[in-house]
Amino acid sequence: MERIRPRLGGGEILFRIVLVIVCAVIFLTIAYPLYFIIIASVSDSTLVSTGKVLLFPKGTSFFGYGEIFKDERIWTGYRNTLFYTSVGTLVNLLFTLPAAYVLSRKEFKARKYIMFAFVFTMFFNGGLIPTYLLMKDLHLTNTPWVFIVPFSVNVFYLIIARTFFESTLPSELYEAAAIDGCSHFVYFVKVALPLSKALISVIGLYYLVGHWNDFFTALIYIRDNELKPLQIILRDILLSNQVFASGAGTGGDSGGYAQKYADQIKYGVIIVSTLPILVLYPFLQKYFEKGVMIGSIKG
Repeated sequence: MERIRPRLGGGEILFRIVLVIVCAVIFLTIAYPLYFIIIASVSDSTLVSTGKVLLFPKGTSFFGYGEIFKDERIWTGYRNTLFYTSVGTLVNLLFTLPAAYVLSRKEFKARKYIMFAFVFTMFFNGGLIPTYLLMKDLHLTNTPWVFIVPFSVNVFYLIIARTFFESTLPSELYEAAAIDGCSHFVYFVKVALPLSKALISVIGLYYLVGHWNDFFTALIYIRDNELKPLQIILRDILLSNQVFASGAGTGGDSGGYAQKYADQIKYGVIIVSTLPILVLYPFLQKYFEKGVMIGSIKG
């Protein structure tokens, strides 16, 4: 049987056209800067600075990427960052999800006081120097665990997860499971978590991006070069590149060489630091609306 499509009025057609145009403009506004960085990282820096590179790379050269990956520290940085990101995200989820579930249970009488203690830390903290002294007394400075242990729970994500459990999992579901002899632990593992894939994906990605981009922690607490994450290594390469680029003011062949390739390294550093996250994001994008929006509704 042929499906009859409703006729669209002139106002509806005009609205859809305007909507498509607005969405296209928003997409280009977001996507073009990233695309420009990609083509600029393989283009002649002189042509980039004079505005001759707009849609396609010109004077193509992979010198910048060659200089970045020729530095052995980059692989150390990748190794450390992968460890901090994977282990840190796992620890974050192991602490955040059970805590959120417990705080979502109305029968838990102390949940308001514990939640207040969590929220209090969002507005008040000891400051940088007392925190550093605490990390030093705990023997966490200059160790991999300073990236993981002090940041086990993000209170904002804890609130989202708690609200998700409150608004998404009906109380009747636990009552039915309890009749069958299901404890809270078994219910959390076998019922709550499988129904919370969207939440786990969204919160996990937020934690993952936070660990991947963590720069300040290493800057304050890490001195050993073998423990530095990728962001610090890229910062060091960028600073070296600035010294390299300053040779352009001295004139001669070295100056022209520096001027031609310095910006390639700068743009290449941006791509190297963001590409892994950009590749991962599309696979988790479908969970974002469901995971965050439902977790934001207060029942």
